[in-house]
Amino acid sequence: MSFRPFITSHSYKCSPGRSEASWKMATEATLCLIIRDGQVLLLLKSKGRFGGGKWNGLGGKLLPGESPLECVRREVGEESGLEIEDPRLRGKLRFQFGDDWSKDWVVHVFSAREFTGELRSSDEGSLRWFAAEDIPYSQMWEDDRHWLPLLLGGASFSGSFRFDLGGTRLLSFDLASEPGEPL
Repeated sequence: MSFRPFITSHSYKCSPGRSEASWKMATEATLCLIIRDGQVLLLLKSKGRFGGGKWNGLGGKLLPGESPLECVRREVGEESGLEIEDPRLRGKLRFQFGDDWSKDWVVHVFSAREFTGELRSSDEGSLRWFAAEDIPYSQMWEDDRHWLPLLLGGASFSGSFRFDLGGTRLLSFDLASEPGEPL
């Protein structure tokens, strides 16, 4: 089964951007969407954690000296017990939370189709496979509904998303994509 994006190619420009220099101070992280047999593996983040109570892909913060590729492999293993093979970098997303630059994030987004190991939940949260049409966007970060269909449609993308300080409301975003082969 292949996924089809809701929109195949687009660019939204709604957000005043930060300077490139300011993004060097952001927290750098990874996110991975694992896809198998037309389904996507999501993690329901544990309460008390960043994003607690929301469904999300697997991933986390880069350690000092760690590359995004090394980070995504480590984080997926820690959060799921799976070892991903040949993860593909699909996009780079920037997140602003209010006007406090110390709360900014830069996230490298990967997808993976091949993996080994036994799936297990961790203290990060519980795991579940979702069919593309059943992805719980209403229980996810607001930005996911804009870029995740692009990833599932095979596109590569980049974007910036501006939330209120508490991360409860998406205020504006800027998203661009290039079409690719459906997953």
